[in-house]
Amino acid sequence: MPTPLPVLAFGGDYNPEQWPREVQEEDRRAMGEAGVDLVTLGVFSWAFLQPEPDRWDFGWLDEQMDDLHAAGIRVDLATATASPPPWLTQRHPEILPVTQDGRTLWPGARQGYCPSSPVFREHALTLCRTMGERYADHPALALWHVSNELGCHNARCYCDVSAAAFRDWLRRRYDDDVDRLNHAWGTAFWSQRYGDFEQVLPPRVAPAWANPTQQLDFMRFSSDQLLDNFVAERDVLRAVSPGVPVTTNFMVMRNTVAMDYLRWGRELDVVSNDHYLLAEDPHSHHELAFSADLTRGTAGGRPWLLMEHSTSAVNWQPRNIAKRPGEMARSSLAHVARGADAVLFFQWRASRAGAEKFHSGLMPHAGTDTRLWREVCELSGILDAIEEVAGSAPRNQAAILFDWEAWWSCELDSHPSIDVRYRDRAEDFHRALTVLGVGVDVVHPSADLSSYDLVVVPTLYLVTDEGAAAVAAAAERGATVVVTYFSGIVDPHDHVRLGGYPGAFRDLLGVRSTEFLPLRSGETVRVEGLADAGLDADTWSEDLELAGATAVATYADGPARGLPAVTRREVGSGAAWYVATRLSPEGTDRLVEQLVAESGVERLPGAGPDVEVTRRVGDNASWLFVINHGDSDATVPVRGTDLVGGQDVDGDLVVPAGRVAVVREA
Repeated sequence: MPTPLPVLAFGGDYNPEQWPREVQEEDRRAMGEAGVDLVTLGVFSWAFLQPEPDRWDFGWLDEQMDDLHAAGIRVDLATATASPPPWLTQRHPEILPVTQDGRTLWPGARQGYCPSSPVFREHALTLCRTMGERYADHPALALWHVSNELGCHNARCYCDVSAAAFRDWLRRRYDDDVDRLNHAWGTAFWSQRYGDFEQVLPPRVAPAWANPTQQLDFMRFSSDQLLDNFVAERDVLRAVSPGVPVTTNFMVMRNTVAMDYLRWGRELDVVSNDHYLLAEDPHSHHELAFSADLTRGTAGGRPWLLMEHSTSAVNWQPRNIAKRPGEMARSSLAHVARGADAVLFFQWRASRAGAEKFHSGLMPHAGTDTRLWREVCELSGILDAIEEVAGSAPRNQAAILFDWEAWWSCELDSHPSIDVRYRDRAEDFHRALTVLGVGVDVVHPSADLSSYDLVVVPTLYLVTDEGAAAVAAAAERGATVVVTYFSGIVDPHDHVRLGGYPGAFRDLLGVRSTEFLPLRSGETVRVEGLADAGLDADTWSEDLELAGATAVATYADGPARGLPAVTRREVGSGAAWYVATRLSPEGTDRLVEQLVAESGVERLPGAGPDVEVTRRVGDNASWLFVINHGDSDATVPVRGTDLVGGQDVDGDLVVPAGRVAVVREA
């Protein structure tokens, strides 16, 4: 029988090949002190495991697997295919990736391969099968870890190998009919009409803007190629080690766009995610909360694994800000509150050499006599105290719709305003709902919306007919639906939906926009009707006509002065709202207060701008998570047992500044 994952696992990436034997022995002792029970092993070890084409060396890894098992530590074993060894790229330079402007990316970093390369895949699958056959029955093995952060540095390759693979992908997509491709790409424009698939290239650097649907299809293709690499390794592992779950680590966060993880999630036995705070954002816990809810969406609402985050600073941002006391625990518990059933870090021991030597680890450069180490041990104790939450998940009445294809297409070139960013409105609505204590699911437009009383549709530039119909059906059924600007504009071919904006949602919303009126950089407009004194908005306005809706707020100035800025229309048993501008955070707050009141979704008391209050629900119990990011104590009304503080609560629970509480509700 496969070895099960630990309950609410704690640990991280372990790279013993970087350290001498005496340090490895100390590692296992210190892991025991810190309560580590799961490590990811072998991620970047291909050059050690196969130092030459015809020579293998598994002795060191055998020892590590045996020693970790003896220490009671289970292993998430990587297939080691994340980066090819130097001998492989020397023998086969054709596997190296090529940028959009034709530059080859050379060895010396990581992920130096083209995702479409059959040569790379052949060698990777040989390594994968060899690993699988050798360790399938090892008692330490709990999970397979395919590659690492697929697409982090090589998501889109424009080489000739990729060009041929792209053409094959297009033939399948368009049923080997070049006329269908011409229609989808709108090639009547600029004399781009193709007579044969062999004429098609990736959207390489050209004299002007590349065909937008060509760009969109290449993004789809590139995501699919990376997913195919995962599936190929997964299928090998399933064949040689049946029953052992297989994962690969996603990177669901604001700056990772190239992989369609909502599509990928269906292929994983268990979803795992890497998430890092953005140092430039002093309120990045809001982005963390959104990304964690989106990760749960990629997992179909099921629990998932936090595969990587940092104990403190990272190394790869322009200014790598260290986490302050208590911040590591708050970040970790925020992920757990939103469905994570493991808390793992990069990495166990901070490296002495290499590009990531200034990336924090569970064991810092300064050793165990440090605040950071003491907080690591404290966090481990908290996870032990709350491990009964494992297997549960949030159950929410509000949903935000999210689609990577809409993200890709929304941010293509040649659009009305470069300031329209896809995740911007989704994150701001999520923040406003979280501040009110409203739990949120982040789901694909094709998800079942029947259980949601509030549905937010932010900047859904591209939407299918079926997706638009599902949103309308939610309103008819009784949900409150809110759609923001630049939604419903195009179909899946990136063709404009004619007849006036917002295209697919025009009839549902009871409005018709005849022209976009984007604002200049730094320009603001006043919106009246949501608050007594009016509110600021920026980026966007529209020449909007009412066609059955009622104006809730209007522009007081700017190019759309006197026109509706926010509208509402009664639909069946529900209502459909439209927001035709980018409201300030205060404006979003005022609007969301009205939406929450109208929809009747549950609010958890005690939440605020710096206090997260969320709930996980199991078969026979529920747990309230309170995470206080603020500088003052927070008071939350609750009845039950605080598992972190070890006390019963019947009334007000006081959570000190910077601390966390997890209450099993009575």
